Amino acid sequence: MQKDKQPSYGPVVFRDKSAGYAFLTRSTAVSDETIQWDDGETYPVVDVEISSESHPFFTGKARVVDSEGQVAKFEKRYGEQDKG
Repeated sequence: MQKDKQPSYGPVVFRDKSAGYAFLTRSTAVSDETIQWDDGETYPVVDVEISSESHPFFTGKARVVDSEGQVAKFEKRYGEQDKG
């Protein structure tokens, strides 16, 4: 690998402001903003719109679409029409 071609890979905090949740991981993401973490160290912080704490699928608030019900509703509404 060429050292001057690779992005820097280091600790970064990802913060979901809507859920009040943050986690520390390693990433190539960069940010000018920093945050002091629980261990006393300062890390760059990247704000995200959705994380596992706020995504409907992971929180159990996902809407389940009943595809069979949708088909029945369509057939009821448009049913078999006269072709004549």
